[in-house]
Amino acid sequence: MAISAVDLKFFLSGGAVNSDPNASLGGAISSTQITDNTLNNLFDKVTGDESSAGDTEYRAFYVKNDHATLTLENAYVWIQTNTPGNDSVQIGKESASGSPIQSVANESTAPSGISFSDAASKGAGLALGDLAPGVVYGIWIKRVVPSSCPAYDNDSFVIKFEGDTAA
Repeated sequence: MAISAVDLKFFLSGGAVNSDPNASLGGAISSTQITDNTLNNLFDKVTGDESSAGDTEYRAFYVKNDHATLTLENAYVWIQTNTPGNDSVQIGKESASGSPIQSVANESTAPSGISFSDAASKGAGLALGDLAPGVVYGIWIKRVVPSSCPAYDNDSFVIKFEGDTAA
């Protein structure tokens, strides 16, 4: 049976027992899957002070090929839908697959050596190569809230992860 969307999963970082999205700042993969279609499932709400002054924050998560036997070939991750508000997100990848990835001290500290991209389509996405069964890849997200950014309720973005399969 071919790899399907249910086999491609997103997990927090921050260690095996981390269940707090605000602590998803790199390190080992968490056993907590990121909940789809849920507000604040990776970033916290933007406060009035952050919106007024501007704010840049970072989070790390993992993509995983959770299929039992098949390799996800030619895998890509990209931003399918960026935020409808005035803030924006960009993504970057660690240099190699596996866990753990680098950790940062706090959400305002940029990870070293990561190049961020708008990655607004699969063609412009981040190439991950082939992911064997159970293999994970660390991805960083950078959220930029410009100064004097007006409030926007229910702001969100969509990250897409896919590849090919031999069967």
